[in-house]
Amino acid sequence: MSAQVVLIGAPGSGKSTVGAMLAERLGVAFHDADAVIVERTGKSISEIFTDDGEAAFRGLEEEITAELLALPGILSLGGGAVLSAATRAALSDHRVVWLRVGLAQSVKRVGLDTARPLLLGNVRGQLLKLLNERAPLYAEVATEVVDTDNTTPAQVVEMIMNAHVAHS
Repeated sequence: MSAQVVLIGAPGSGKSTVGAMLAERLGVAFHDADAVIVERTGKSISEIFTDDGEAAFRGLEEEITAELLALPGILSLGGGAVLSAATRAALSDHRVVWLRVGLAQSVKRVGLDTARPLLLGNVRGQLLKLLNERAPLYAEVATEVVDTDNTTPAQVVEMIMNAHVAHS
C-alpha cells in the first residue's frame, strides 16, 4: 500500500503540522520527507545546501521521496520536491493535497527562520519568487487544493477529511 495522502505546498503552508495531525486522526503513520533527510544525513537542510549544494539536496530529496511514497500513511513533502520531474510523475498515482498559502501568511508563518536556506536575505521577496515558480507545479500534481490562509491546522485537517468522504 502506498501513501494515502501526500501533502505539498510552499514553506509555511502547514504540511508538517497538518500531516502529523491528519495521520493521528486516521490512525496511520506520518512521514515528513525533510525530517527523514535530516535524520539520514545527520545534517540540517541548510547544512546540506551549504556543504553539498542544492543539486545534491534535490537528488537526495527525489530518492527519499520515491521511497516514502511506497509507504502507507500520510506523507509531507518538502516545498521544492515538485521541482523534480521524476517526483511529479511518481505523484500521479496518489491523492495529493496542495496546501495553498498566500504570501502574507507564508511570511508570517515562516518568519525569519534561517533553517530555510532558500529564504535567506529578503524573506518576502524570496517567498514570492518561490510561490510564483512553484504554483504551476503544485497545480499540475494536486488532486485537491486546500487554502490554508486564515485557517487553523485543525480546520485544514477537517477539510481534508471531509473532501475524502466526498471522494470515496
